[in-house]
Amino acid sequence: MEPLVPSIGWGVLHVFYRVDARAAADDPEAAKRFADAVDALVADGYQAIVSVVLGHKADLAVMAIGPDLARLQAFEAEARTSPLEPVWSYLSLTELSEYTSTEDDERARLQSDEGLAGDALDEALATWRERMAHYQEHRLHPRLPEKRVICFYPMSKRRDAGANWFELPFDERKRLMGGHARVGRGYAGRILQLITGSTGLDDWEWGVTLLADDPVAVKEIVYEMRFDEVSARYAEFGPFYIGLVAPVREALARVGLA
Repeated sequence: MEPLVPSIGWGVLHVFYRVDARAAADDPEAAKRFADAVDALVADGYQAIVSVVLGHKADLAVMAIGPDLARLQAFEAEARTSPLEPVWSYLSLTELSEYTSTEDDERARLQSDEGLAGDALDEALATWRERMAHYQEHRLHPRLPEKRVICFYPMSKRRDAGANWFELPFDERKRLMGGHARVGRGYAGRILQLITGSTGLDDWEWGVTLLADDPVAVKEIVYEMRFDEVSARYAEFGPFYIGLVAPVREALARVGLA
């Protein structure tokens, strides 16, 4: 199949599996094919985060990230030859937020809050441009760190009477999202958040991936954000999946597939 690379961002595919014990018993080498499929994806320059899922929703999960959707589909097909049966999946794309501050926003802030003008203003804006370029590159082409816990859930914005996000003026949505983002920034160093877009691609509008070393940090950020108006009035959440990140062969062993 010809590569299919989005014009903006990378593909992000979450797949959740349950162990087929009968298939594993009939074909002892089948688990190796799954590990080999993950290794081949990584060898092609993609990222693959494998985790052992806590709870009954699934046994094992993979988060695969990379530029070519056809390559992600090929990985899915290769993984199906193993004794792992897909029970749920989610597709999204990395994206930039439409509510990110513009250079005009930053210029006005520097002038009003810090009283900058002339060369000092130009230097501050140059620093801001460099910082924003780094931020945008990370959002579109993330390199995720090694963490011990991964949480994933999809979400959408409400369209209820009296609480329809899409009827709000853009400036009001941007103001609300600014407050929402400040809550998230309070967890810098404890939580890495990756928000990906899925409108028209899957059943919800966004996918949220949280990476941490401490599950308490996941619990706390989700709880605190529930009180923010963006979540309290306008957010709908899908199922939450949480897993323990591990190298693929260790993860397979932990679900009984040595």
